[in-house]
Amino acid sequence: MATTEQPTTAPETSAPTAPPRFERGLRVRAAVIAVLLLFVLVGLPQLLSLYWIDIFTTAAIFAIAALGLGLLVGRVGMISLGQVAVLALGAWVGAKLCFSTTLPYPIVLLLSGLITMVLGTLIGLPALRVSGLYLALVTLMLAGAINVVLTQVNFPNGGKGFLGFDDNYPGSIRRPSIAGSDPAFFRYTVIVALIMFLLALWHLRSKPGRAWAAIRQSEPAALTAGVNVTVYKMWAFALASFVTGVAGALFGSESHKLYNYEFPTQQSIVLFAVVLMGGIYTLWGAILAGALLWVIPALFTLWGINVEIPTILFGIGVLQVLTTAPAGIAHQFPRDMARLGKLLYRLVRRPATAGPT
Repeated sequence: MATTEQPTTAPETSAPTAPPRFERGLRVRAAVIAVLLLFVLVGLPQLLSLYWIDIFTTAAIFAIAALGLGLLVGRVGMISLGQVAVLALGAWVGAKLCFSTTLPYPIVLLLSGLITMVLGTLIGLPALRVSGLYLALVTLMLAGAINVVLTQVNFPNGGKGFLGFDDNYPGSIRRPSIAGSDPAFFRYTVIVALIMFLLALWHLRSKPGRAWAAIRQSEPAALTAGVNVTVYKMWAFALASFVTGVAGALFGSESHKLYNYEFPTQQSIVLFAVVLMGGIYTLWGAILAGALLWVIPALFTLWGINVEIPTILFGIGVLQVLTTAPAGIAHQFPRDMARLGKLLYRLVRRPATAGPT
């Protein structure tokens, strides 16, 4: 009797899925970030005085500037010491637009970023052919030149003419209509900072981020792989200048009036130091950099300690980062806390598990 063979069917193949633990970790991280953001936007302004709200607003603004510097240094390997000068350019453009136009404030921020992006990229063109220490020196000299020019022309304050400067003019840089008070402007600044960080994250997760990683590892290898090094370096300069220009416009509105002494050339070196301390390989490092640059000196002032001491501490911190923790506080601190937790757990558990002698 003939037997009929049952047709064999190929096992169904399903698309590979992420491990459950990985997905759970992403959900937990997203939930933690959402809770922190909600606390910063809603709870923090209720707990702080106006003085500390101003400090944290400025820290958020400089976190955006630190984001641009971190992209250049940590993602592309380009050492720039002129970021505060680019911040001053953004502040000048933002102040000019606020005084000379009635454009909505978001448009002012966008135009400030775009114009600063063009200016910063043009200024950075001579630096594209050098790297390392030479790039740092070139950007530092360019920052000094920008500072000299701004000292001569001054910042706009509502006066007549293109420069818009008048010693006796009482004008102040406007804020958005929905964020006239200090707490409201703090929330506005945090939301703009979040948008800038998402913009940077989108670049890092797409083709430019992969190209920048290749350039950072080895420019000859990147060229061999078909990466247009010049284009992507200019792209990095443009993105860093854009976010820093937006930060400059916010800084002008936070200060109400701008003065040349607020953008000293040496501040670029201090900003570079705190970016290294915070961590150049993660976006969290930029947030820590903004806090280190403004919250620590404010605390020292509150405690009656010399405000120059934080500069010394930043120098010691840079040495420590370069020798033991190249990824910065944002990477090293969680690892140290995890090791400390394991050590404490073993110390607490040992007497409980030890039997009687």
